[in-house]
Amino acid sequence: MKVIGIDPGLSGAIAILENNKVLGIFDMPVMSEGKKNKRQLNSAQLVNIIKENIMKDEEIAVVVEQVNAMPGQGVTSMFNFGQTFGAIKGVCAALNLPIFFVRPSKWKKHFELINSSKDSSRTKVIEMYPSLSNQLTKKKDVNKSDAILIAKFYIDTRFKDNN
Repeated sequence: MKVIGIDPGLSGAIAILENNKVLGIFDMPVMSEGKKNKRQLNSAQLVNIIKENIMKDEEIAVVVEQVNAMPGQGVTSMFNFGQTFGAIKGVCAALNLPIFFVRPSKWKKHFELINSSKDSSRTKVIEMYPSLSNQLTKKKDVNKSDAILIAKFYIDTRFKDNN
């Protein structure tokens, strides 16, 4: 079974795992919107990334971090974040892919990352998959690490936990 882990948001990422191996990690595809250098999800490119990494009749699970509004975040940024989250759900529905949601607290607890620094997930992934260290060299790669851990959480718990 292939598992696609998605850390939603414009600076998020997509990870594709199979048999506990990371087959690919991608930054969330974005494009500019309007004059003010704003960004939005490039849904067509997201479709391409997913389609290029799955085969017809292959068993697939898409696992997306279940996110909510955060205190202190502006109305416009939350609207844009929700729009991206909804577009990801729409892309999965259009591709007829099953989608599962996991709260950050659940997958972070599984990997003992509660109350740790944001960069800890990158360290955890490099410990688990040393061959990926050259692809996770920047601080911003924490989003790729999160996507990997979201997919790995599903793989680790899918038979043990039906929540």
